[in-house]
Amino acid sequence: MPAERGNMFIGAQVSLYPMTSRFVEVITSALSALAPYQGELRIETDDISTLMVGAPDPLFDAIRDLFAAAARQPDHVTMHVTLSRGCPGEPDDPSCHCETLVRAQDQTLAERTAQALKAVGAAPAAGVVVDIQFSLYVLGQDRHMDEIYGCIAFLKDSGTFLKSKNFCTRLRGDAGAVFETVRQAFLRFGPAEGHVTIDLTASANSPSASPV
Repeated sequence: MPAERGNMFIGAQVSLYPMTSRFVEVITSALSALAPYQGELRIETDDISTLMVGAPDPLFDAIRDLFAAAARQPDHVTMHVTLSRGCPGEPDDPSCHCETLVRAQDQTLAERTAQALKAVGAAPAAGVVVDIQFSLYVLGQDRHMDEIYGCIAFLKDSGTFLKSKNFCTRLRGDAGAVFETVRQAFLRFGPAEGHVTIDLTASANSPSASPV
């Protein structure tokens, strides 16, 4: 029996790195931000990273809130995230159902881009400025660069774009808008039923932060 449209395996491996001798305090304090999502996500932690599996709305909200909580403290903090949806090596999981992906199957690239920009514009402010660089990987599709170029165009119009870099794109702004930009890139670009990943590094309070 084929999987229901919109059902797939969606998750992230997340690692938080506070640049301070207080790292235990910063991490444990920030982890309290995950409490509202315990019932919506499968969360498994080991000594390397934390796995979060579930629908994209609580998944991205949890990642955003975790990093924002750490970034509100004065110490330099970074976070590395590997996101994946539709991996053919993972079983479909109904808890990961996503209506955005269902609708995207019947939409043009222009329609998806317009909706992504609207979502970023409506993102609530988190009250903390963050920097992110990330790379989108559209796997197993011959015309993958059409989707990637479409995503880059969206990023440049998102209001969070800072600059292009080799192999990745740099974003800066309020954590609410920045993480919403990444969520939209993850959901709106690449085949709706295909395998798409994002490799992301976030930073806040860096002592070497530059204006460009």
